[in-house]
Amino acid sequence: MMRLRDREVAEEVVQDCFLAALQARDQFTGTSSERTWLIAILKHKVIDRIRADAARRSREQTADSADAVDPFNARGLWNIKVNKWRDDPGSLAQDEEFRQTLANCIGKLPDNFAVPFILREIDGVDSKEICKVLDMSPTNLWARLHRARLRLRTCLEKNWFGK
Repeated sequence: MMRLRDREVAEEVVQDCFLAALQARDQFTGTSSERTWLIAILKHKVIDRIRADAARRSREQTADSADAVDPFNARGLWNIKVNKWRDDPGSLAQDEEFRQTLANCIGKLPDNFAVPFILREIDGVDSKEICKVLDMSPTNLWARLHRARLRLRTCLEKNWFGK
């Protein structure tokens, strides 16, 4: 759900995974567990779906949205006040309420920011692979990741650190 951001699409990809597994069951060697084998198939199906959606969106859109406000002024200083976070990242990662708040903030990101962010920061996919899957330049990927992080920071400032 987090990777595809749509329940129906996620259910469809899981069905595609099971269908692919049934069709390739003769190729299962048993060197790993069935669960590991199915997760590997699912991972590839998710990436294939993201690639197809990205190709469709790139055909529909001619330019990247420029709706993010530049957070820096002409001297390179922050235009907005940035609060120092006092919480330890390790303890936050263990806090279920924080993880839910973070998931909600990620869910509010537009797809063109959320998909690359999830692939890079949550799934740990290599930047070159993301550029290939989403058919974008490394510079465009960096810009989208940067904008996603800025929006996540703003959301977390409001919904978690501002408490």
